[in-house]
Amino acid sequence: MKNEKAVVVFSGGQDSTTCLFWALKNFKEVEAVTFNYNQRHKLEIDVATSIAKELGVKHTVLDMSLLNQLAPNALTRDDIDIEEKDGELPTTFVDGRNLLFLSFAAVLAKQSGARHIITGVCETDFSGYPDCRDVFVKSLNVTLNLAMDYQFVIHTPLMWLNKAETWKLADELGALDFVRENTLTCYNGIIADGCGTCPACLLRKKGLEEYLTIRTEGGEHV
Repeated sequence: MKNEKAVVVFSGGQDSTTCLFWALKNFKEVEAVTFNYNQRHKLEIDVATSIAKELGVKHTVLDMSLLNQLAPNALTRDDIDIEEKDGELPTTFVDGRNLLFLSFAAVLAKQSGARHIITGVCETDFSGYPDCRDVFVKSLNVTLNLAMDYQFVIHTPLMWLNKAETWKLADELGALDFVRENTLTCYNGIIADGCGTCPACLLRKKGLEEYLTIRTEGGEHV
């Protein structure tokens, strides 16, 4: 794959930053694309831009503000609380987000001559989001190839990893400290370890503690 070009769907969070390091290891040329959908924390875009610049990666920010208008959610509206209730999708779920993001990433990829698209979606710790499932990604991959008559491959390095295993991958890529200190996962817009109380921070913290415990004890692979 080192002679191929890849586009990473990049938010500046833990997962997509780990995927960016994975792409840099596996592909000769890498670009990143970030989507501005009027998310509550514009800092997300600043963080993504800063990380891409530091890693020397070409970075494109695309306007997807229409998504905010069509799909009100807790990530874009201050008047919608961040909630997770049993049997319901979290209020942080954005209808159509990954469908649109991957589709636009594919258009960008084709224009730049890239055939590989990387996304950090995960079916292990995915909060029940339907557009993070493996079956969705595989289905969309086929659809994009047919729609553009172009052979894309959508890579999902984190699909079957839990958060502890995602931290392990970052560590293997030599990026654990970078990911921990520079990424924005927190729903309340706090970089690095975040607020510590929102669902995203709790998941991130739990995974990190699990991985560090296993690494310290010299245990088996998580």
